[in-house]
Amino acid sequence: MDITVDLGYAYYALAFIIILGTTNAVNLTDGLDGLATGISAIAGAAFAVVGLLVGSLSVTFFGIVVSAVCLGFLYFNANPAKVFMGDTGSLALGGAFAGMAIATKTELLLIVIGFVFVVEALSVILQVASFKTRGVRIFRMSPIHHHFELGGWSERKVVYVFWAVSLVMAFLGIVLLSMK
Repeated sequence: MDITVDLGYAYYALAFIIILGTTNAVNLTDGLDGLATGISAIAGAAFAVVGLLVGSLSVTFFGIVVSAVCLGFLYFNANPAKVFMGDTGSLALGGAFAGMAIATKTELLLIVIGFVFVVEALSVILQVASFKTRGVRIFRMSPIHHHFELGGWSERKVVYVFWAVSLVMAFLGIVLLSMK
């Protein structure tokens, strides 16, 4: 079932929020060696498939390039990292994912494919809101990857589990789109 809602000029505000949210979510995820890089490689590959499914070869090629660049960079960024992505890389990747979602009209699918990014951002929002309103922290630390570290998980375990979750969600996103 294909449901389309014409938002008119309000779509520009929505696109702005999507871009702003995605760039910040990827940036918040870039707190452990290889975490954002690996998830970005997975998301880039997923959007390459999305591009194929919706008939956008430019998004397909861009997704392949994003994924390949992340895989190449991962060699230097994996634990122990020799090179760090920084804001320049994480914000650019977030913008790339938002752009691919907007270009393919799969903005809602971005929530599924970028699930780990969404959870990371929500953990920060919830932590700040809870502390400001009730004086109580929900997590040991946020973003949530630090919560798991403080819970005794090794950095590598957090990264590998988050990569696995990202793979499952990217696959789910592709399945959902192909069922459309």
